Amino acid sequence: MANTTSAKKATRKIARRTIINKSRRTQMRGAVRSVEEAIKLGDRDAALKAMARAEPELMKAAQRNIVHRNNASRKVSRLTHQIAKLAK
Repeated sequence: MANTTSAKKATRKIARRTIINKSRRTQMRGAVRSVEEAIKLGDRDAALKAMARAEPELMKAAQRNIVHRNNASRKVSRLTHQIAKLAK
């Protein structure tokens, strides 16, 4: 357990940030999941609409250090590539 007052405060801050970050991560994953489901169904229009919502979510999460920026970029790239394959 934390001994100093500053360490106790840091523990409280971490607990607050964890709740916020979990919420943002859940929201991001939900957006990505909707794109993946549309791709699985083969619905290109729905996938494009879902991607328009998911890409900013991913990049925002990367800016806020919830996921690594390379991880977010890779996810966007792979989803975009899968959507492009639906057109063929």
